[in-house]
Amino acid sequence: MIEPVLLSTLTTFRVGGPSAARVAPVTEQDLINETLVVWGMDENWLLLGGGSNTIVADEGFDGIVIHVVTRGIEVLGRTTTSEADAVAGPTDHVRLRVQAGEPWDDLVAYTVDNGWAGIEALSGIPGSCGAAPVQNIGAYGQEISDSLVAIDFLSYETGEVERLQRADLGLGYRTSALKQGLRGVVLAIELELHDTAAEASVLGSTLGQPLKYAQLAGALGVQLGDRVPLSIVRATVLGLRAGKGMVLDPSDPDTFSAGSFFTNPIVTEAFARSLPTDAPRWPLEAEPADRVIPLEEYMGVGPVPGEEPVRLVKLSAAWLIERSGVSRGFRLPGSRAAVSSKHTLALTNTGGATAEEVAELARYVLGRVQAEFGVNLQPEPVLVGFTL
Repeated sequence: MIEPVLLSTLTTFRVGGPSAARVAPVTEQDLINETLVVWGMDENWLLLGGGSNTIVADEGFDGIVIHVVTRGIEVLGRTTTSEADAVAGPTDHVRLRVQAGEPWDDLVAYTVDNGWAGIEALSGIPGSCGAAPVQNIGAYGQEISDSLVAIDFLSYETGEVERLQRADLGLGYRTSALKQGLRGVVLAIELELHDTAAEASVLGSTLGQPLKYAQLAGALGVQLGDRVPLSIVRATVLGLRAGKGMVLDPSDPDTFSAGSFFTNPIVTEAFARSLPTDAPRWPLEAEPADRVIPLEEYMGVGPVPGEEPVRLVKLSAAWLIERSGVSRGFRLPGSRAAVSSKHTLALTNTGGATAEEVAELARYVLGRVQAEFGVNLQPEPVLVGFTL
């Protein structure tokens, strides 16, 4: 057991009071053992990884922090998808088991250096590997759910180590069963990535996955669906994120944040039509194909005339914030919390901010968007000890 620790020193937002105590085991078995001891003490407990998605109240946390700092990347083996099973021919894959405390971006750098594609567009995301499936982290057209095979999970309910497959985790847009009430500790994650070594011997370069995000393709000067060397994709993503203040930099207070503070809202297509025509929106499912139904077969087939199936679209939280009158760099009078000067989706600690100042600013942004557009933005970070 370690003495109380100031949680502002363990979170990227740099706010938060003390915890009663902290455990920080460095091996997987010690993490299991010490966590079970904590759970058996009937004390409040808080799970913390890299601290990039957690904001703690100024009063701190009255309980024990389980700080996941285990490290290690293990290559489990390689497989080849047969030409019969692969649309574009045989594909080599590599499987990795990664300890939960391994910093996420260190893992991405390691995979890029080894020519393994699948998470290169997730470069620069702060936090630990164990937290990645909790949020189903994603950026620039990739999500961890694209590569995740399973997790090893210490269940709070049973006290046993369980292997949960990707399908068990309810992965969705910035959410999962782990975020929605499944309690326990992620011990390790297992990923399957595309091993480009065989391709590189022919093409002369290790290429990333086909690009799915227009902004990234534009920054690379290529088309959607093109493949670009892994190292170039990573460097470009890091540059894009740095331009938005989304890469941690000790010399830049604009990066003392939790990254995107609000998730992009998902609404019905009908509601989206009520917004200004220039409001960005992305359908979550493909437009259904037109089909012809013979008149004599129409009765009882398909939707009732005049009714439309409910379709969902994703909106841009940044656009909604900006159009509601909240600009980059905005801060409330006297506050040390501010909207990032680089990107309106991030709230930042300009130096010495309190958690309450962050909360006040977040509430103001929420109120402006609600009043202007009738949209309730949802915070992305985990809020400990306070609500919005």
